[in-house]
Amino acid sequence: MAEDESLFLGASRKPDDSYQRAETLLLRYANRHGLVTGATGTGKTVTLQILAESFSNAGVPVFCADIKGDLSGIAAIGEAKDFLVKRAGQVKLDPYEFQEFPVIFWDLFGEKGHPIRATISEMGPLLLSRLMNLSDAQEGVMNIAFRIADEEGLLLLDLKDLQAMLAHIADRADEIGRKYGNVSKASVGAIQRSLLVLEQQGGEHFFGEPALRIEDLMRTTRDGRGAINVLAADKLMMNPRLYATFLLWLMSELFEALPEIGDPDRPRLVFFFDEAHLLFDEAPKILIDRVEQVVRLIRSKGVGVYFVTQNPLDVPETVLAQLGNRIQHALRAYTPREQKAVRASAETFRPNPDFYCADAITQLGVGEALVSTLEAKGVPSMVQRTLIRPPSSRLGPLTEPERQKIQAVSPVAGQYDKPIDRESAFEMLEKKAAEAARAEEEARENEDAAPADAGRGRTRWTLPDFDGGGEKRDRDDDDDDLEEDYRRRRSSRTRSAPRKRTSNRQTVAEAAIKSVVRSVGSSLGRALVRGVLGSLKRGG
Repeated sequence: MAEDESLFLGASRKPDDSYQRAETLLLRYANRHGLVTGATGTGKTVTLQILAESFSNAGVPVFCADIKGDLSGIAAIGEAKDFLVKRAGQVKLDPYEFQEFPVIFWDLFGEKGHPIRATISEMGPLLLSRLMNLSDAQEGVMNIAFRIADEEGLLLLDLKDLQAMLAHIADRADEIGRKYGNVSKASVGAIQRSLLVLEQQGGEHFFGEPALRIEDLMRTTRDGRGAINVLAADKLMMNPRLYATFLLWLMSELFEALPEIGDPDRPRLVFFFDEAHLLFDEAPKILIDRVEQVVRLIRSKGVGVYFVTQNPLDVPETVLAQLGNRIQHALRAYTPREQKAVRASAETFRPNPDFYCADAITQLGVGEALVSTLEAKGVPSMVQRTLIRPPSSRLGPLTEPERQKIQAVSPVAGQYDKPIDRESAFEMLEKKAAEAARAEEEARENEDAAPADAGRGRTRWTLPDFDGGGEKRDRDDDDDDLEEDYRRRRSSRTRSAPRKRTSNRQTVAEAAIKSVVRSVGSSLGRALVRGVLGSLKRGG
């Protein structure tokens, strides 16, 4: 049951163990985030379900990850089982009405819901680099790849686009290095290996088009109820890097896309991260930093973030400090770590003089919880031992035919189900490589044919006609004519009378006579020159 200003969570005990005081969550403080914790089997997933129902009835869209598959029952009307009816009477939930809720199923693998996709460009080089724990040098190469893709109009949409782009810059390493800095093949290889890990975990399903529009997570029905977006995450949790990638992208998109609206009367969207300990276990630092940033700043954009986990110690302290609304189910205290968790959880609540909080945490029954929410002016309420109200929808998962029926009438049916693989970097680079290979093959063929055509060419020069044939021949006609002229001239010399060949050898006497003649001629010539010059001078 959702009221105009608050959500009914359950009823708290009085000192005589009767349940009377209603525990609520004020809608205007629901964007201050929250935490639902408890050991396995204590009822925290049911608490998530009743919170999602209440937000939906209040007109607030919800996004939640369904880790075990049992949250899907929120799309079906509940059944009046005895223990549920009894619980409704204990917490004074009157009337207790059963209903089904408007649900949109999503699945990164496209098996149990509509696919969720994002493009490589939307993720960006910085988030991708930090997500894959790349070194500074490798991050620099990633930035260069995105920069050149922008300059050359190469779209980066899916993993094969990025892989092809990295191979492209590796081939042009010398050219690119002169402008942007060193691009080593070792760095490119390391990035390719990280992308391979992401691909093997299912990254090829997540990166691509059509990309999810954030508005589709914020739909409401015609009767004013908020859509409950359920992400099938049972298979996704087996691929922690892909799960971290998705959450990192989604938080970044929300943070960047939504405008600032201050403190609204009710949230615009509420996120539930079930089994949050799986999110933070060995999570990349960039993810933890981004979650902390979102939790601190996204409140003013009207988004509430609620973590559902087994132990409050599973959530980093920097994030835990930002969670104002808390619901603590039973914890076990068998090990030193569990005892520490109990004390840590108890110390986060505003004390209640009626009971000792640390003892109560270990004594809570199934469906009971310690509840503290923000009251007027954002002050935490005194912690109360509360019996959580029963859900209005079905407890347990949907059948496969029921799920498919809901998907068929989904408001986004047909929008994301079929992938689109338009021409992008992979195809464009493949086309360029094919064109370059053809050009190289043609050049090689021309080079092989060059000896047979040696000397061939066309010029604008003309040659005289020595054959008396009339017009002068233009060299442009055909250079083969040169060969014909050469053969004709050789033929004419062959047909003419042969010349008498004489010997060039001289006798000793002939050589002496020629030497004397040259000597006499030279002396006589010099005497004549001197005589002529002397007469000219005297005459002058």
